[in-house]
Amino acid sequence: MKKLKKKNVYYWSPFLTQIATIKAVINSAYSLNKFDTKFDATILNIFGEFNQNLSEIKDKKINILNFYNLNILRYLPKHGKISSRFSFIIFFLLGFFPLLRILKKKNPEYIIIHLITSLPLILLIMFKFKTKFVLRISGLPRLNFFRKFLWKIALKKIYMITSPTKETHEYLKSLKLCEEKKLKVLFDPVINVKEIRESSKEELKQQGDFYIAIGRLTKQKNFLFLCDSFREVIKKKPNIKLYILGEGEDRHALYKFIKKHQLKENIYLLGYKKNIFPYFKNAKGFILSSLWEDPGFVLIEAAYCKVPVFSSNAKPGPFSLIINNLNGTLFENNNKNSFVNNFENFLKNSENKKIILENLKLSRNFTIFGHYKNLSNLIL
Repeated sequence: MKKLKKKNVYYWSPFLTQIATIKAVINSAYSLNKFDTKFDATILNIFGEFNQNLSEIKDKKINILNFYNLNILRYLPKHGKISSRFSFIIFFLLGFFPLLRILKKKNPEYIIIHLITSLPLILLIMFKFKTKFVLRISGLPRLNFFRKFLWKIALKKIYMITSPTKETHEYLKSLKLCEEKKLKVLFDPVINVKEIRESSKEELKQQGDFYIAIGRLTKQKNFLFLCDSFREVIKKKPNIKLYILGEGEDRHALYKFIKKHQLKENIYLLGYKKNIFPYFKNAKGFILSSLWEDPGFVLIEAAYCKVPVFSSNAKPGPFSLIINNLNGTLFENNNKNSFVNNFENFLKNSENKKIILENLKLSRNFTIFGHYKNLSNLIL
């Protein structure tokens, strides 16, 4: 009997710092390999960015293809607008010929590209490939002049563009940069049921009631606003506690604010935690203060873990995930009065099991198996 030839799917997703999207890349590749023998997924490790995820990639039996033996990423600046732009230029210069060579020599059936996509898109414009390019959008795209110009040319040759939310899908349609039939919705693979079940067993040192917020300490996550708003809640509830999990460039400013306003007994900066699920398991509620998300991985994970959710109505993610307060409680994005006024509703809603179950239903759209079914239907 003739052996069926597998469809090779490569993932291009270079990054400077660990972000939630990396989890989606690994889970997406894992879903193809796990649920279908027709696919063979490979992650491209361009500059050593996936080195710290190698054990997980190996455990999930995902192929990895290294561009360089040297971990170039460790020598590149990662923070600041100018510094990160410099790193992107290095990515482009050092990645151009290796990626071109791989596409020509290996000739994969598909390459799924996201995050730093300018290089593969320029290669797509300049050369002819048998490989089908799938542009996977992560977050609502901000189109400056260069990106808009690049997309207008490259999207004529692109095979497909996937969006993580219906709102982003509609936004891309409104831009009219490509044929509508190329635009698809593909929910991110956030939920790995088995991993969450195992990870939740870990015991926490922290005791008592607490609320949690999780994410990189950056402007997007809006944690300074959260601390300022929570300060008003503390005035009414002096024993309430908030744990913030994450690291980032805003850590010093947050620490300074907490110290200045004598909030050290109420707001705790716990740093980056590899395993966040014991916190979900023990928390009284999850708070998302982000200015924007698309869709918001931790919000989906909190929903699956049946943690009551209090979120900004940021678009396109939380605004479309939390619907009419049926499966969580919303406050007006970046509005302190709205946060404080709606927090009381959140506390009441936290006891409502119907709201929590509705949130659980929503999170099931983002399972690894659900992602596999959608993706395989799109690329078969």
